[in-house]
Amino acid sequence: MKSVFSAMGWLFSKAWWLLDGTRRALMNLLVLLLVVAVAAALLSRGPRPLADKTTLVLKLDGDLVEQFSGSPREQLVAQAEGRGMPKQTRLRDVLAALDTAARDDKIGAVLLDVEELQGAGQAGLHEVGAALQRFRKASGKPVLSYADNYSQRGYFLAAQAGEVYLHPMGMVMLEGFGRWRTYYKDALDRLGVTAHVLKVGTYKSFAEPYTANGPSAATQEAEGLVYGELWSGFTAAIETARKLDAGSIAKGIAELPQRLAAVKGDPAQLALQARLVDGLKTRDQMRELLTAKGARDEQSKSFRQVSLADYLAYVKDAGTPNGLQPGLGVVVAEGEIVDGDVGPGRIGGDSTARLIRKARENDAIKAVVLRVNSPGGSAFASEVIRRELELTRRAGKPVVVSMGDVAASGGYWISMSSDAVIADPGTVTGSIGVFGILPTAEGLMDKLSLHTGGVTTTWLAGGYDPRRPLDPRLQAAVQSGIDSTYARFTGLAAQARKSTPEQIDTVAQGRIWTGAQAKARGLVDRLGSFDDAVQAAARLAKLELKAGEKPRLSYVERDLSRSERLLASLSDTLAPSLVQSLGLAALPAPVVEELSTLKELAKMSAQGHWERAAAVHCLCGAP
Repeated sequence: MKSVFSAMGWLFSKAWWLLDGTRRALMNLLVLLLVVAVAAALLSRGPRPLADKTTLVLKLDGDLVEQFSGSPREQLVAQAEGRGMPKQTRLRDVLAALDTAARDDKIGAVLLDVEELQGAGQAGLHEVGAALQRFRKASGKPVLSYADNYSQRGYFLAAQAGEVYLHPMGMVMLEGFGRWRTYYKDALDRLGVTAHVLKVGTYKSFAEPYTANGPSAATQEAEGLVYGELWSGFTAAIETARKLDAGSIAKGIAELPQRLAAVKGDPAQLALQARLVDGLKTRDQMRELLTAKGARDEQSKSFRQVSLADYLAYVKDAGTPNGLQPGLGVVVAEGEIVDGDVGPGRIGGDSTARLIRKARENDAIKAVVLRVNSPGGSAFASEVIRRELELTRRAGKPVVVSMGDVAASGGYWISMSSDAVIADPGTVTGSIGVFGILPTAEGLMDKLSLHTGGVTTTWLAGGYDPRRPLDPRLQAAVQSGIDSTYARFTGLAAQARKSTPEQIDTVAQGRIWTGAQAKARGLVDRLGSFDDAVQAAARLAKLELKAGEKPRLSYVERDLSRSERLLASLSDTLAPSLVQSLGLAALPAPVVEELSTLKELAKMSAQGHWERAAAVHCLCGAP
């Protein structure tokens, strides 16, 4: 028997040796593959020589963003898990590529590909549109656009090209601005859930879907005015670029059924007839045209071309600090405003404040440009960021705010400590208002025959318990805090705008405005682009620049650790957005938006900090 156990022991030891050896071999192989991948990535970096008459293919995929979202670790993990990866195109990369290509003798033309452009606000579209016009004027080189189908956002940019082509079975979709929301009041009543909404601001409509079955008259008034002006500017820009009669787009939409019937239901012919496009071409015909305008690449058997990603290797990063020449620091504030530390794509009270402080302590940075693209969020986090900007100004460094697609509610709050606020005409801003939501489900508890009980030393201990009715004393306390936050909001705005709280209140009350409307009401200083904000900051900092010279920009971002830099070298894909992390990519966009909003509300409620219930968030976005 002993020999049997001895034999079994020997067998198990050998099996374990084999298993352990296999594990070690696999791990060594993985490490070797990792080293090879990193070496290949490093060796493949750097610009490749361009031949004459190369066409820059400006393919704008996914969302047009101010900064990429997600850390390198999140990007690699998401890729490894096989989750759908949303694509993003960084706005400053597009602008840098176009401005450089205008001076590059090797670039003979630009092909604009907006087929996969999904998300872009008015300010971002205006920036790219202006860059395309600037490229055409400065270089005299042709800009062509081609797509199987043009979305509304994509066509706005395509209209800025000198030649616009469409597939013979394609279409141009111009439909207008606006949205439909889901209203939950009746459904919540049936469930026995009550959304206790406490707010200041007649027009503060973030929580309206949970307390009503339709939009209020105030909401319809405010959003109608904003959408109307944005749509008017949007169509006017297209009509000007395409040399169309004023009002022709609105007339075309109004007469769509009759006009489509007249061309036997062919939307491509309708677009050609309406002069929205210059011609209808198949993909091979478009390749032939680009080859004739440029040069043939024998290897690919197509026109000679370079992608945006490859061409960016030629673009010197204007944000690389050299520590010698003084310049400007750019801090990007994009996304929801939340408490604490977060990564790119959201605005953390602590993490963003740290970036501002980093810019302030850098002697080479003489002024700060804050690029804001945010609908707001936490009032506390917004104040932490605003205070850091205030300290930066006290330290003698000017602060200029450049408003992007959205700078509303908390996005406006963080803009108030600045020497100048510059908004795009299409920026959605304002929404100076405060709200809080304290949902309770005592009715649902009754339906389920569930009960609660316990002992507390004061009424405030466990004062907010979603299972129990909301105590009127707690409701009064929270409302007082919200009133106080609104008073602080309007007071700070009055101080920043050299006005009075009473005057600010007349244009506040949670109401949204376009950048142009905000300028007319004194909420911003002037209208302009990001470049205008840069020039303003350079003047305030008294930088000595030669004629036509641009100030050096240093984008102040979180320093990556060694491991993060390693991960970043392995993948240039982007981290999943909230939608993909929930597994909702296949759902329609309106449904995704609703579920994303509900997720944010659930987070706010789950925190349980009733003393921080005040939120400065705008349920608004760039159309």
